[in-house]
Amino acid sequence: MNSSRHHPVFLYTYACHEDEISLCNLELRSLFAADTPPHILLSHIRIDPSRSPFIKERIEVIYEGGSLSDITEQVAGLQLSGATFKVIFVKRSDMDSPGRADYAEQRAIEREVGSHMNGKADVRHPDRQFGIASLGGRWYFGHYERSRYVWLHHMKKPRSYSIALPTRAARAIVNIAVPHPPGIRAIDPCCGIGTVLVEALSMGIDIVGRDINPLVVRGARENIAHFGLTGRVELGSIADITGSYDSAIVDMPYNLVSKVTPEEQLFILRHARRIAGKAVLVSTQPMDGMIANAGFIIADRCVARKGSFARYITVCN
Repeated sequence: MNSSRHHPVFLYTYACHEDEISLCNLELRSLFAADTPPHILLSHIRIDPSRSPFIKERIEVIYEGGSLSDITEQVAGLQLSGATFKVIFVKRSDMDSPGRADYAEQRAIEREVGSHMNGKADVRHPDRQFGIASLGGRWYFGHYERSRYVWLHHMKKPRSYSIALPTRAARAIVNIAVPHPPGIRAIDPCCGIGTVLVEALSMGIDIVGRDINPLVVRGARENIAHFGLTGRVELGSIADITGSYDSAIVDMPYNLVSKVTPEEQLFILRHARRIAGKAVLVSTQPMDGMIANAGFIIADRCVARKGSFARYITVCN
């Protein structure tokens, strides 16, 4: 069955640390508009695997079948036009669960599929890569793409401070705020040194930044330029914003560092409600009462932990 002719199907694998399960699940719910099973999922939604800090790889399905032999019969008809290829067994498949395929079996499956393809295999520098995976008793074969882990590069910012969002968390939060970027205008009105801005701009998201602190505004601009990105970062209060945005990402200033009062937090929330139809709030404690007072309705939430420290991520409409 060639499942990509009429309704494209994509198989994704993902993984996260135990402390990040809640954040990972919220990001995947946002990207795929559904709860996702552990480690591996099928979807008709196309997501670049490098967007997420948790997605590891993607197969764009060409063929599927009830057995491996169904796949080997179909791959014989794949036209490679002289291109070399490599077949990769996706380790997170549920094949023979609980007795998953070991290393030798995985390589044997790759060779079996490759032996039926019309072309020359090249495991080192192939022109094209294909993936093979098993899920729910069915086999899937198609174009393979691995995450490029772009966010890892962004950890090496020239300007940083200790309370800034971790880069992985920032990237996931951007995806929660803007799961499907075309036509979406976003803002980070308390942008700090620009961790969120760097992740969003690297994904081609239309976002602007703002902060009341001239030192961190300069730091944000420097960080953005350091990675060859182009973005606008303004100096000023959230109260002075006159435009409207589809989505806002608000990393609430921390009481411990910036001595922000509850009144000032509510001030920020009310202006976020004024300028954006959707907001993703990041705080060090639950803010349900204040969120309701600002006129928001909570749509989803998660908690991202790092040791004993917790960040509460709340999606508001």
